[in-house]
Amino acid sequence: MTKEQRFFDALENIFIGAKIEGDSGYINLMRIKSQYYCDKVFPQLKLDIDNALIPFPEFREELFDKLYNFFYRYFSESGSIYFRCTPLCQSVYDKVYTDDKDVMLFWKTHMLYYVKTDRLFTNMNVEVDRHRFFFDVSNIEHKKANEKRQVIYELCKIDADGTIIFDVIYSEKGRVTKLDKILKELKNYGISITEDTLAKAFKTFEKQNEVDYFINKNAKEFLQEQFDLWLYQYMFSGESKWSAQRELSSYKC
Repeated sequence: MTKEQRFFDALENIFIGAKIEGDSGYINLMRIKSQYYCDKVFPQLKLDIDNALIPFPEFREELFDKLYNFFYRYFSESGSIYFRCTPLCQSVYDKVYTDDKDVMLFWKTHMLYYVKTDRLFTNMNVEVDRHRFFFDVSNIEHKKANEKRQVIYELCKIDADGTIIFDVIYSEKGRVTKLDKILKELKNYGISITEDTLAKAFKTFEKQNEVDYFINKNAKEFLQEQFDLWLYQYMFSGESKWSAQRELSSYKC
């Protein structure tokens, strides 16, 4: 996998994800979001990057490596923008005092609005790696308010069109999803599938209720500030080497 593929795969996992079907408001929202990024944002992003790299074709792979590392820090799996993964060397919990201000306490979520989510499951169709899955939640009993219970999956049957149907149930007495058993049962049906594909399907289903959402009060200003800090550190870290072929103007793209 090239660094360009890794970058766009990461963005697609965040903003497009697996193909899902259903009737809930969450699923409708995810479908609209995926279509918007697929039809509008990604084509324009690729065009902008290609145009910016015309004067610096040899810089392409390095650029995508830097883009991946930068956005990995600030984009969560739900697409929220904040201090998701910050190195310990960057002290983001305090701000250095100035001549006219004392030390200010700082926290990673100070610029965010939090969107509370609940654990309300609905039936869902998911397509991952050309395999279709259906998650049936009819066997889940109504939970008490704010109750946190782990769900597990059991293979129910294979539909006539090849859809793999799972029963979703609450775990009791420490029961867990037996992936080895599921893979063996699928093999008996003549279906070859990997553990990673199963895990991705389960994770997609669980996203409808387990992911916290944050809305950044000013995402553009936040990302610009973090980019300026990153560029400054990169230029003066001592690890960068500049030459006639590798000039600063290449970073303006």
